[in-house]
Amino acid sequence: MNLTDDGVLLIDKPENWTSFDVVAKLRGARKAALKSQGVTPTKRQLRVGHAGTLDPFATGLLIVLVGDATKRSDEFLKQDKTYEAAITLGATSSTGDPEGDISACSDAVPSEAAIREVLMRFVGTITQTPPIFSAVKVGGQRAYKLARKGQDVEIPSRQVTVYSLELLKYEYPQVSIRTRVSSGTYIRSLAQDIGEALGVGAYCSSLCRTSIGSLDIADAVSVQEVIN
Repeated sequence: MNLTDDGVLLIDKPENWTSFDVVAKLRGARKAALKSQGVTPTKRQLRVGHAGTLDPFATGLLIVLVGDATKRSDEFLKQDKTYEAAITLGATSSTGDPEGDISACSDAVPSEAAIREVLMRFVGTITQTPPIFSAVKVGGQRAYKLARKGQDVEIPSRQVTVYSLELLKYEYPQVSIRTRVSSGTYIRSLAQDIGEALGVGAYCSSLCRTSIGSLDIADAVSVQEVIN
């Protein structure tokens, strides 16, 4: 897709970029591309958004909508998603990921059989509490903003669906999984709940979104490829 066209971009988000970083970079490149054609961009032409955020530590498929395509965000937001993740056992994180304060809590080494058994408990419709460092709104404000201010944040639990949860590799303390889940499922919360069920604690140490509905990471491009 040419940056001067309206449409849907499948971006492979790099680690340590926020989803807004990607949007801002592409908006700036679109503005420059239009100006190079002698076009003074309108506000409508500079509309760039994403359909489903990824945490900064996460990588993978980010749907970016450009121009009039921003009106299509609802088509993508409620789609099922597939992730590959690494879960680190024996410690917890204040944010559920590598960016938080890490606290060791157990040196017990679960067997692979125990891990497989626990993973199966989370397949189906489950009750999950989103992380306090998340974009969920509490009292009209984003939970992460309240948490960063040191305020107590209580987020209601919700029901989500884990369609599949596959063990890819286990080499203590790392558990590698692939999972397909309903919209609204937090893999950080899933990792924490798995650690609690094993009795050793855990956090999500890496995360890659590989599909959204029928859209696949194999068809995504880097931000740099789009700009160039």
